[in-house]
Amino acid sequence: MYTLAVHIYLLALLLVAPFHAKARLMVCGWWRALRVLRHKVVAGADYVWVHAASLGEFEQGRPLIERIRRERPHLRILLTFFSPSGYEVRKLYPEADIVCYLPFDTPLLVHAFLRRAKPRMAFFIKYEFWAGYLRACRRRGIPVYSVSSIFRPRQIFFRSWGWAYRRALRNVSHFFVQNAESLQLLASIGITNATVVGDTRFDRVLDIRAAARPLPVVERFAEGRTVLVCGSSWPADEDLFVPYFNAHPELFLVIAPHVVSESHLRDIEAKLRRPSLRLSAATENNVAQAHCLIVDGFGLLSSIYRYGQVAMVGGGFGAGIHNVPEAAVYGVPVVVGPRNQNFREAQDLLRRGGCIQVNDSHGFEQAMNRLLSDAAHRQACGEASRRYIADNAGAADKVFCAVFKTQ
Repeated sequence: MYTLAVHIYLLALLLVAPFHAKARLMVCGWWRALRVLRHKVVAGADYVWVHAASLGEFEQGRPLIERIRRERPHLRILLTFFSPSGYEVRKLYPEADIVCYLPFDTPLLVHAFLRRAKPRMAFFIKYEFWAGYLRACRRRGIPVYSVSSIFRPRQIFFRSWGWAYRRALRNVSHFFVQNAESLQLLASIGITNATVVGDTRFDRVLDIRAAARPLPVVERFAEGRTVLVCGSSWPADEDLFVPYFNAHPELFLVIAPHVVSESHLRDIEAKLRRPSLRLSAATENNVAQAHCLIVDGFGLLSSIYRYGQVAMVGGGFGAGIHNVPEAAVYGVPVVVGPRNQNFREAQDLLRRGGCIQVNDSHGFEQAMNRLLSDAAHRQACGEASRRYIADNAGAADKVFCAVFKTQ
């Protein structure tokens, strides 16, 4: 059943590739990967293979990659991606010796990939459970570790008809899972080679905070002001915080929209009733005249959250919220929309008091009014955020020590 599904998916991608840019990148990337391995793999070298589906999973695996690079410099890193959104952004990642796409999970491509790569061990990040690769690695004696994996009762592995997928999990050497529920779910299907270590994403946001670059223009904008930073915002989020900002002159605003397109930027500017400025046009001389700073570029949000007294993480009125720990690591209260049930960090922070859920404009107004008027409440929420990140850090070190302690 799994093999049939894989071949159907592969056929569909091949058919749409001439007309769909992402599918075309994936298909070309699979074949190019084998050529990359043929030319770049050093004979006799020990390769550690790390696979991440996309950019988010890469960020979770990154602390482990960098720990291996630092502590075991003789090992070479092979980093693979399934999605173009990961590969195209990180194809020049300097801590990896080889970066390429993962060829699709068919017997021919699996055999070709492993014959050329010859990895000593493999780390699959979070949700990656390719049955063909897992089975082939086990046959070749290549240990495979699942890192930051998290399981939920509704996943196919725990359905009565999910036996083929459960069988794939049995080829994993060890699961380093995020929480006790995942441990219990695996045990319910007879898998006990698992350890709760937490989520390596917490290690990553601490690394990001430590390396956050100074942004003098944003610092000048925020100086002496009460600032709300709204990150990865969508129009539904903006419909809440922009009217509130317009009506509260004591509050200043930084918006980093999820989609940075000219049309979206203009839509935001049309909603604003107070002076705004795009970051690309801002200088330390003119930024103080703006009441709203619009971030019209990428890669800065993780450094910008530190300039806010309150953060709002977008997506909670759509498909789901974005990266809550990225804001919480700076010790600020985090406001989110209602679609956060599948995001463990948001759920944990809601229970701890570091996160505040708002369901509509009235709820947003109430939450913001209290955060702005009650400094003790704001500080307590921020401290809960900071403490939560600190308490959950260290997963990458636990994985590294468990795997490499006898080597």
